[in-house]
Amino acid sequence: MRSRRTTLAVPGSNPRFIEKARDLPADEFFLDLEDAVAPSAKESARATVVAALNEGGWDGKTRVVRVNDLDTPWAYRDVIEVVEGAGANLDAVMLPKARDASHVQWLDRLLTQIERAMGFEPGRIAIEAQIEDARGMVEIDAIAASSPRLEALVLGPGDLMASINMRTLVVGEQPPGYTEGDAYHYILMRILMAARAHGLQAVDGPYFNVRDVEAFTRVARRSAALGFDGKWVLHPSQIEAGNEVFSPSQEDYDRAELILDAYEHSVSVEGRGAARLGDEMIDEASRKMALVVAAKGRAAGMSRTTRFDPSGH
Repeated sequence: MRSRRTTLAVPGSNPRFIEKARDLPADEFFLDLEDAVAPSAKESARATVVAALNEGGWDGKTRVVRVNDLDTPWAYRDVIEVVEGAGANLDAVMLPKARDASHVQWLDRLLTQIERAMGFEPGRIAIEAQIEDARGMVEIDAIAASSPRLEALVLGPGDLMASINMRTLVVGEQPPGYTEGDAYHYILMRILMAARAHGLQAVDGPYFNVRDVEAFTRVARRSAALGFDGKWVLHPSQIEAGNEVFSPSQEDYDRAELILDAYEHSVSVEGRGAARLGDEMIDEASRKMALVVAAKGRAAGMSRTTRFDPSGH
């Protein structure tokens, strides 16, 4: 799986913002043709996006374009022009307001047709589906199972909050008057469960107050603690905090790698299904938990600082 600790939103109609985004340390960026682009600029923005992708310089970042949703007059031309023009330099298409499996399946089929026509590798371009309203939440299991191209489910909090009439004007914060627990817990867990049941990543949506990095960090820790893979960032100031929150600590990463080494040694060399690492007993369940932390650390480019010593455990 690609690392998606931070996904940077970049207006597809703004060359200055696009150029600045090339040097920022987000794991993923998406050039937006939807909400960040005025209706009058949507058609011209496609050419800007195609040029930005083909010019390169993204230094290993995951390259994504968010098209307009299927209920608009722009969606199909967004996909055709962007993928025909820059499909070789595109990793994924983000589909906003995915309300049922047919939306993702439409995009899958269209991508396949374009890939065949252009001579691209069939199936290489992935899909990210945004869950942004009550219908999408209700249909989320079918959406998660809709296409082998699907890599991630993404929370679109603003539209979703509006669709259920949540009484708040601040995206990401608890609604006024809600004092018992977390108003977003069910939504986050529902997305996470659907994603994990189908081998997908789960990405939290944006926090709109871009100057309050402390609040962004607090909200990001909520979804990271549940198991989300990353979060959108709207401003460069949020990237460092997001990358840190969605990466394991060095101590946890080292411990996870040691657990994997110790368990492998116990099974392969000693012929036992359990092992001791320091004062802790580890088994197959320990290995699975360690795999999660180790995978996140490796995806983040972390290097271990300790090594397993079979003689000293």
